[in-house]
Amino acid sequence: MKTSNALLFIFVLLYINASTQWPTHTVCKEDNLEIYYKSCDPQQDFALSIDHCPDIATHTFNIRAATVLGHSIKELYVKLEMIVNGKTVLTYSETLCGPGHSKLIFCGMKKGEHLYYEGPVTLGIKEIPQGDYTLSTKLTNQDHVIVACADFTVKNYLDYY
Repeated sequence: MKTSNALLFIFVLLYINASTQWPTHTVCKEDNLEIYYKSCDPQQDFALSIDHCPDIATHTFNIRAATVLGHSIKELYVKLEMIVNGKTVLTYSETLCGPGHSKLIFCGMKKGEHLYYEGPVTLGIKEIPQGDYTLSTKLTNQDHVIVACADFTVKNYLDYY
C-alpha cells in the first residue's frame, strides 16, 4: 500500500510539473495601449507592475518587480528580441552584472534570496510602435542558466501618423 501511495504521489508531481504553464499577467490596459507578460521560465513566475502606463514611452515611470532567485547572480546578461508576425526584427543584448559591470543593485545576490526592485525607469524612446508584437526577454547568469524569462505582448492602437 505504501509503494502504491508513493508511486501515485510521484505521478501527481510529475504531471503537475509537466503541465504547469504560468498565467498571463496584465501590466497595463488603457484605451490605446495594452501590455501583458507571461513567464517563460519553466521553474518560476515573477511579479511586475508599473505606474502611469500611457506615459511609459516618453516619461520616467516607476516599476516594481519581485521574485525569489532560483540561481545566484555573479554575472547577469539580458537579451531582448522584438518579434513581429513570428519573425525577430530587433535583437539587443547587454551585460548587467559582471567584472567591472554592476549596473543593478541585485548584482551578487545568492540563490534563494528575495529579489525586489522598486524605482524609476526611463525607456528613452519617443513612442511605442503601433501594432501588436512580442518582446522576448531573457536574463541569464554566469552559468548560462535562466534567472528570469518573460514574453511581453504589446498592443498599441494609437495612430501617430
